[in-house]
Amino acid sequence: MKQIHSFEELKDAVGTEGKSYLLLYKSSGSEQNSCALKAVESAAVKAEKANVLAADVATVRDIHPQYGITSVPSLLGFEKGKMKKVVKGCSEESFYQNLFEGGAFHSSATGDKDKPQKNVVVYSTPTCTYCNAIKSYFKENNIRFRDIDVSRDQKAAEEMVKRSGQQGVPQTLINGQVVVGFDKARIDALLGIR
Repeated sequence: MKQIHSFEELKDAVGTEGKSYLLLYKSSGSEQNSCALKAVESAAVKAEKANVLAADVATVRDIHPQYGITSVPSLLGFEKGKMKKVVKGCSEESFYQNLFEGGAFHSSATGDKDKPQKNVVVYSTPTCTYCNAIKSYFKENNIRFRDIDVSRDQKAAEEMVKRSGQQGVPQTLINGQVVVGFDKARIDALLGIR
């Protein structure tokens, strides 16, 4: 993962072909920043062909204003030199690896490229068997999702309980609809799978 020190350097590094990713983070920031940096670095090593970059907003101050980024960590996805996507916060290494290997930016459940992907968030813990099963199911069906580890994010855990009234995981939020547990039939219906 290459460190970027200015907006001009970023433009050169991203170029006009292919995909690139830039993690904006703050080295002296929160646990979320160190979590994202560690996960993105590990995923970048495993996804060898991906062009993954990083910039510390504590020292590089001319990039985030260019893209209207007001909070870090934020991962910016570029395609042919243009920013296409922003992923905020910290996700698991596997999420970033899937993203870097091309599976997460442009897929949909039905394969219909004109149909927008629904917003999917999975609230999980690393030791939860059903959490891992649901994430594998989404990957198999090319559903991009954001994974929030509620064992490490107390605020997200509180929001999850407030939304559903339940503490159990997995909980999946699909375009605002809460699904508690791995309710495959309901998930399929909400996502239009099969």
